[in-house]
Amino acid sequence: MLEKRTTYHDQTDMQNTLKLREVLKTLPDFSRDFFRAISTTTSTSTRIKYAYDIRIFFQFVLNDNPLYQSCLMTDLTIKLLDQITALDIEEYIEYLKAYKDKDENYLTNGEKGIKRKLSSLRTFYSYYYKHEMIETNPSLLVDMPKLHQKEIIRLDVDEVARLLDYIESCGDQMTEHQRIYYEKTKYRDLAIITLLLGTGVRVSECVGLDVEDIDFKNNGIKVIRKGGNEMIVYFGSEVEQALKDYLEIRNGITPVAGHEHALFYSAQRKRINVKTVENLVKKYASQITTTKKITPHKLRSTYGTALYRETGDIYLVADVLGHKDVNTTKKHYAAMDDTRRRSAAKAVQLREE
Repeated sequence: MLEKRTTYHDQTDMQNTLKLREVLKTLPDFSRDFFRAISTTTSTSTRIKYAYDIRIFFQFVLNDNPLYQSCLMTDLTIKLLDQITALDIEEYIEYLKAYKDKDENYLTNGEKGIKRKLSSLRTFYSYYYKHEMIETNPSLLVDMPKLHQKEIIRLDVDEVARLLDYIESCGDQMTEHQRIYYEKTKYRDLAIITLLLGTGVRVSECVGLDVEDIDFKNNGIKVIRKGGNEMIVYFGSEVEQALKDYLEIRNGITPVAGHEHALFYSAQRKRINVKTVENLVKKYASQITTTKKITPHKLRSTYGTALYRETGDIYLVADVLGHKDVNTTKKHYAAMDDTRRRSAAKAVQLREE
């Protein structure tokens, strides 16, 4: 009988579960009810984010409310939630813009970070209010911060070509020491960036791939999407060739025990991690453009933009990118560049010539 393979997703879930248990030890006892209740409807990564966000709120209460300055966080009771007012939450939003962590380092939040933390607090309050464990829900009396739309940063068609060309041939511009490392990682790096550009998968989905997830017969890869759903994402001939070239190199690598199934290996012969992929994308992209801060997510945006331009099908783009809500896709890709808007001027003819 074949032994069940432990996937990257399984390992991440286990790590997050253990991490969450440690964070819960620092939170008030009553908060455990909330995390137990959402355990069947949320992913472990979502729950750990909730836990960090809720802990920041309680730390704010301890720091800024004289009634609680002598208390430990674990001493707080559910009565506190009814004592918090809408004004307190507005002050919390202001606090989030710049505050110190336990090591006295300053942390900041932009619009997106503040909105997420307020959303976490709303969800937290909603659970206790719906279960009639508290009488008030001041979080609903505070407006959610408005997010200002930012321009989508992506690579242009010529920049994509130059990026891939650069990865293939940049060894000529390096010192001997740099060239030795480059030759070891060249095919891996080219395969990763070609995969990101050619499928639009998330960086977490990319590093989570096992070699068994590739199907060259149908040119597809099996990815675990946000929320744990499995999906087959298909790729073209350029991605196919890049993966096959890398697999020839990979076959000569003896991995560290426990990492035998990983598709992409680090220099330490372990499964490559998100930070390493982010760094290699930044390293290569900085040689192509100095005005755009390119990350793996920007490569995903590049793919989404190209797919929408070619097909004009926003629902297809949403499906391939794994967006649960097509409105998320519309917000990012339907407001395309000036070229599409200019074409609209000629699309409608008012009088026959």
